[in-house]
Amino acid sequence: MARAWGTVRAHLRESAGARLFDQWLKPMALATSDEPDAVRLTLPSAFMTNWVRNHYSDRLLQEFRAVLPGVRRVTIETGVAAAPVPVLTVESLPAPAPAAPVPAAKAAERPPLDPRFSFDRFVVDASNRVAFNAARALAEPGVPRFSPLFLHSGTGQGKTHLMHAIGAAYLEAVPDARVLLMSAERFMFDFVSALRNRDTHSFKTRLRSADLLLIDDLQFIAGKDSTQEEFFHTINEVMGAGKRLVISADRCPQGLDGVEARITSRLSCGLVADIKTPDLALRRAVLERKLVDMPGVSVPAEVLDLLAVRITANIRDLEGALNRVVAYAQLTDCPVDLEFAVATLGDVLRGAERRVTIDEIQKAVSAHFELKPVDLVSARRAVVVARPRQIAMYLAKRLTTRSLPEIGRKFGGRDHSTVIHAVRRIEELRDKDREIDTAVRFLLRELEG
Repeated sequence: MARAWGTVRAHLRESAGARLFDQWLKPMALATSDEPDAVRLTLPSAFMTNWVRNHYSDRLLQEFRAVLPGVRRVTIETGVAAAPVPVLTVESLPAPAPAAPVPAAKAAERPPLDPRFSFDRFVVDASNRVAFNAARALAEPGVPRFSPLFLHSGTGQGKTHLMHAIGAAYLEAVPDARVLLMSAERFMFDFVSALRNRDTHSFKTRLRSADLLLIDDLQFIAGKDSTQEEFFHTINEVMGAGKRLVISADRCPQGLDGVEARITSRLSCGLVADIKTPDLALRRAVLERKLVDMPGVSVPAEVLDLLAVRITANIRDLEGALNRVVAYAQLTDCPVDLEFAVATLGDVLRGAERRVTIDEIQKAVSAHFELKPVDLVSARRAVVVARPRQIAMYLAKRLTTRSLPEIGRKFGGRDHSTVIHAVRRIEELRDKDREIDTAVRFLLRELEG
């Protein structure tokens, strides 16, 4: 494990760059673990722990598995709960002994579930109740009432939380179950690796033998033909065997432009549940629930009200703002009050004042031009659809902080050059087409207001 940790640290420094590595990753320490297939990493503060969890959990698991294939889980914790393992470099260690043969019978694979993402920590209201109840139902033992479950929402609204909660609850009810959780990006990476190693049989067997298969962020396989072919056969096998399948994406199945129709059709035959943007009451309740996990921390109601009112885009940003306020207070030994929160979150609050999401832009544009939101992410090129799509891209570039590739992905997986063309075209038309200019002005007022 010490050898693997030295290798992982070297890879992280090379890929992340010296500045980011020194600030966030270098303070990590390897701690001893009671489980031979689990890695425990510790950081000196809750703020750093949350940042590394959010940005590097999957990467750390991949890095460790590349060196030690038997690793099934990486946990990132605050403080050193056990004696840290010294970091050793590869050069300082003797050559490894030949690996022992792997026994034919192996224990069921355990998914890398985050213990923070449980059903009892998910705050429920009208915006997410259907998705929450569907997730609870699918996690119950016995014959599933439906499968697949397709969860969709914007970024940071709770899809991943529910997927982890389903996996944990089902394993608690059926301890011997084979549960597999992965991102669509990971599915693609593992499949390509299996092709290169000429070992697709093991890949297929691993996925299709799962009793519960959870795949997050399906939109990332858009346009990947060979990956989609394998994905289609995988979900067919899982569903045909009467097993449980959960898929998440940032839009409904019909809105996944670049994903084959036969896949979206199969996913639509189960239960499709969306999670809407959280309202003020839910945002406030989420902050209260988050404080329960911070024993000894006191945050005045007026500070919680400030965060709930000003940070509206998604739950992840809201929790991140609270983490930042608490961490800065602990690091500077200052009491948390309204003045301190405003000073600490100045850039966040300023950005939140005029933050508009791409989903909101798409809804406003489709309503104005009497289209369906799915038309804006479709492949249709008729001018009655293409022009509103270009206007929506123009507004996304002007009103959000999203990058050009991110905007393109939200419009059916288009590339950044398409977004650039749309922005330039609308800028030209605004100078010579009064109708276009009037429509853009109206939408700007509506969205910014």
